Amino acid sequence: MTERKPRKDATRNRAAALAAADELFSHGGSAEDVTMADIAAAAGVGKGTLFRAFGDRTGLIRALYAARLQPLTEAVEAGPPPLGPGTPPLERVPALLDALLCFKLDNRHLALALEGTGADSPYRTEHYEQWHTLVRELLHRIPGAADGDFTAHALLAATRADLVEHLAGTEHASREDLRAQLAHHVARVLGVA
Repeated sequence: MTERKPRKDATRNRAAALAAADELFSHGGSAEDVTMADIAAAAGVGKGTLFRAFGDRTGLIRALYAARLQPLTEAVEAGPPPLGPGTPPLERVPALLDALLCFKLDNRHLALALEGTGADSPYRTEHYEQWHTLVRELLHRIPGAADGDFTAHALLAATRADLVEHLAGTEHASREDLRAQLAHHVARVLGVA
């Protein structure tokens, strides 16, 4: 059976909705204040179109987050060092965490919206599972590294959107300071400080 391609207007409406949501989340006040009606109006589509395309608000946020995360995911899966698979684990773990921190800094509004959906635990999302599995597996390949499962969770916690927002938004820590502090923390955890 041949897979049906989405109609051109459906593809266009989806792209418009994602762009409108991104704009509203990045320039609005609180992510909770952005509604499906707001997104539909900004995209020039009906609310029903959004619900058909994404299921609900959380589905729309997940789709937008996944689209933004795709380049990083591709770099991790097949890219060159330091993120790519050919990098030794002791170098790759800090590079992965730095890349995630930079992604969260660049996409704070979206990451906060996703983590704040309340629909599910952020630890049960597909992207978190992928990062956790990768970091855990890399830790298992580092001689003398602490328990991979817990340590992977603890290291990834340093890149949670709410913490990044608190440090960068509330405490006004600079990007460079946050990256340096994370690098120092990871080095201590891995025993290379």
